[in-house]
Amino acid sequence: MTEIRVKICGLSAPQDVVAVAGAGAAYAGFVFFPKSPRNVSIEQAAALAVEAPVGLCKVALTVNATDAELDAITDAVPLDMLQLHGKESPQRVAEVRARYGLPVMKAVGIADAADLSQIALYEQVADQLLIDAKPPKEAALPGGNGLAFDWRLLAGRKYWQKPWMLAGGLTPDNVAEAIRMTGARQVDVSSGVESAPGQKDAALIERFTVAALAARG
Repeated sequence: MTEIRVKICGLSAPQDVVAVAGAGAAYAGFVFFPKSPRNVSIEQAAALAVEAPVGLCKVALTVNATDAELDAITDAVPLDMLQLHGKESPQRVAEVRARYGLPVMKAVGIADAADLSQIALYEQVADQLLIDAKPPKEAALPGGNGLAFDWRLLAGRKYWQKPWMLAGGLTPDNVAEAIRMTGARQVDVSSGVESAPGQKDAALIERFTVAALAARG
């Protein structure tokens, strides 16, 4: 039986960390992107990260961040992983990984089969991959839009060598089906466990995690 690992992203309050840890999720994500309703300051993230129990992987989501921005985040927040969710090139991913000595997860947006070719490029330099729905051209956010891509694009594929995580439009009601269709062993959710944009709902976090873990096979 294969273990399913859950990431809850966009935490912004102490009760969010409590809910995520209590539900049995493996990853807690903090968003550093001012346009996002889930954006947190470095000070907020540092306080939240300190409250996270041992074993909960603390992830910083950044979008096209500069070295100065990453320096400030990593100096103040006790992190376990960096998530690059912008248009970072494979070279930039390698630079970040070397500079900070932390595992790096690179998000790759998928809209159709042609986008899958990007995965092979990034798996050479990233520690993990986040396979997400490509945002619409007019979208202000690179992720957290509550949109899914066609999961059939991943069905029956020979998977990549690096660990990968499925994201995009997941909810407590569809996560089991998404796991079944794609073979994902890790899943990421943000807006799908919120009562309002940026407001995490402990009950939804619990439902999502329980549904995902029950889908292990």
